[in-house]
Amino acid sequence: MDHNLVAQVLQAAQHSELLRAVLSVRQDGGCAFALGEQIPRPLTSAEITQLEQQGNTAEDWERIRVVEGFDPRRVRNSHFYGEVTLGRFLGTVRVGGVDLPAGIFNSTLAGCVVGHNSLVREVRLLANHVLGEGVVLLDCGQIACEGATNFGNGTPLPIGPETGCRVVRGFAEIDVRTATLLTRLGRDVDLRRAYENALEDYLSQATCARGIVAHGAQIQATPRVQNTYVGPHARITGAMLVAESTLLSSQAEPTEVSTGAVVRSSVLQWGSRITSLAVVERSILTEHSHVERHAKVTDCILGPNSAVGGGEATSSLLGPFVNCHHQSLLIATVWPEGKGNVAYGANVGSNHTSRVPDQECWAGEGMFFGLGVNVKFPCDFTRAPYTVVASGASLLPQRCVFPFSLIATPSNHHPEVSSAFMEIFPGWMLGENLYALWRNEAKFRARNKARRSAIDFAVFRPETVDFMVAACQRLQSISLIKEVYTEDDIDGLGKNFLLEANRRRALEWYRFFIRYYALCGLMDRAQQLVAKGEVGCALRLLTARSEEGCWEHQRRILVDQLGVVDVGAGLSELYSLQERIALAVEESRARDDRRGTRILDDYAEMHPPATQDEWVQKTWSAVRQRQTELLELHAHWRHLTGVAQDVGLVAGVMDFHGPIVA
Repeated sequence: MDHNLVAQVLQAAQHSELLRAVLSVRQDGGCAFALGEQIPRPLTSAEITQLEQQGNTAEDWERIRVVEGFDPRRVRNSHFYGEVTLGRFLGTVRVGGVDLPAGIFNSTLAGCVVGHNSLVREVRLLANHVLGEGVVLLDCGQIACEGATNFGNGTPLPIGPETGCRVVRGFAEIDVRTATLLTRLGRDVDLRRAYENALEDYLSQATCARGIVAHGAQIQATPRVQNTYVGPHARITGAMLVAESTLLSSQAEPTEVSTGAVVRSSVLQWGSRITSLAVVERSILTEHSHVERHAKVTDCILGPNSAVGGGEATSSLLGPFVNCHHQSLLIATVWPEGKGNVAYGANVGSNHTSRVPDQECWAGEGMFFGLGVNVKFPCDFTRAPYTVVASGASLLPQRCVFPFSLIATPSNHHPEVSSAFMEIFPGWMLGENLYALWRNEAKFRARNKARRSAIDFAVFRPETVDFMVAACQRLQSISLIKEVYTEDDIDGLGKNFLLEANRRRALEWYRFFIRYYALCGLMDRAQQLVAKGEVGCALRLLTARSEEGCWEHQRRILVDQLGVVDVGAGLSELYSLQERIALAVEESRARDDRRGTRILDDYAEMHPPATQDEWVQKTWSAVRQRQTELLELHAHWRHLTGVAQDVGLVAGVMDFHGPIVA
């Protein structure tokens, strides 16, 4: 049993911004949340008289409470029903670049607590709400809470199969890892029961009979906000509807719903945005994700920094940095590792069986679905990370296990292969498009805004390298060399065919980067030992088992699979591999230049050449830095271990200009 699921809920409950606010409101009706330690008092007769002279009315003035320092001049032309408690309105609030006086103007309030220096202006009905300090409600219709609500938490989301086989019931602080574990519980009844019990306890703590707008939040020009928790400094501006939802927010990471957006039964975490007529229903947006430009997101979980714009996503779990910026479709797609892209016109999932919608797609990390791609279900690419499905390809239901591949419409017909099959080029991203891999890794690191989610940006790490090792084994295990292979010949090709020439190239590409990954680990570990002066550990670097998981993985590859027994020789080889990789990155970018100049007369004038490309230059800079470190490391290593200098570290490598595959 994975107790982390239960622990995640319990930990979230201990530190939850939402639960703290609800607890405070439930204890005293919201007075402490809105007013701090000040104790409300009844209005004086003089205050009542002045309020009435200023156009205010009350169902019963005796049920209106205020705090010391209350200024009745800041309440005008408003109407009060039931118990209403008002704070001090002495200062101003900043709205649209203008400082407006705090207070209550031209509004109707029923059963509310209004915090210090808040502004409620032109609100037709504010009912059963608690407002923190400095809140702005301006030009709104109905902001109300009707009955008890848990603000959209615990809503069942049918992730994957729309029939509900992998239902996820989340909570405000849930992350992608927890949601993914929930989709994989299967028949583990005990763990699911334990999680549901913990969740029910969370939901009981989140249930409240009043809506809450925390300090510094603003709601403007919005017809209806219902049964919603609006976190600190959140912004709801020009939205059409926000209902049964939680908006976690902070001053540093404000959450936004704006410009005609509709949000129902959803959770928005810190820094997330829903704008420009987007519709989000029964979904969870984790930190700094966003939905925009008429997009429709239903029954989904969006990972950190992910975006859906202009298209539709349904019953999908998208990990970090998934971008769907165009008119496209994602249905029943589980993509926990994320870092991928969906191009215009891509249709990832449809009920092509004409039966019940119980099929699904598990996408691999870094996948790219090109223009007009069609993906039929079920399919599994989890062991084929960083695979590109080229424009116009139509994928049959399949399981593909070859990472860094290109899957494209065949350029030639082969009589022995079904015409519905696509052609696969395993390892193509490594050999032909390394620029994209290097750029994406650096881009994601630079653009990450998530503060609470751990994201591993490294393309080459134990999981992806193990996929390459397994792919090599499959490609090597053929019983007969043929011109064309299908899944009958090589397990895991999916509904695609592979040419012999591409099989050989794939083996070379995979082997190169497996070696590169392991040698990089050797360099990093050697640097650590040299810096510490640990001679004994240095001498046993390749033979001693390590408790550091990644290095032990690399060490086993070096020793067991690659036969590397000498540290100095390994460092020497890495020096030349670095050069080859930089050249490959530049060459993959230069191909665009050659193609572009053949097609467009002024291409060279409008596009800087590959040698001036930002990412190419950064690659060369990083390689030169690593090579300098390798030279220094080798000298220190020789001194530390007393081993004679390895021949070839300096001589004969600087003039290397070969491709990745020699």
